[in-house]
Amino acid sequence: MGRLRFKVRFDFVAEGKPGKLFFGSKSTVDQAEEMRQHKVTLLRNIPVQGISIEDIDMGHEIYSIIDDYTSKVAYYAPVYIFFTADSLENAVKFTMKEEFRTIDIIDPEEIKLSQMETVRLIQNVNEEMLNFKQVLEKRMDNWK
Repeated sequence: MGRLRFKVRFDFVAEGKPGKLFFGSKSTVDQAEEMRQHKVTLLRNIPVQGISIEDIDMGHEIYSIIDDYTSKVAYYAPVYIFFTADSLENAVKFTMKEEFRTIDIIDPEEIKLSQMETVRLIQNVNEEMLNFKQVLEKRMDNWK
């Protein structure tokens, strides 16, 4: 299988903190924009094995959502990243982030996997999910 081309969307989040807005801190929209800038800088400057970033589109408006359970407002800064990957496994590792929203396969139009490639892909997805679970568990432990 040759190189694969993708477009992925990540939404970087900043949550509103009540009572901070009027005392000189940055607005949550500014925090979301800062987060987006920081994450994009990291993506541009830190190489990822098997991944080549072609373009990054940050030209989308920040939007907000109110959490039904906590009534907190979260501001999301979307980023579209166009990249090529040496393999599906590399693409999975690159996209397995909390900020992941959508992915489009740009090229090729059809992907055929051998039995071995399918097994490796499933194993990689499982490994990334377990890693993600550990990160979430650590966050929950710190939150308590």
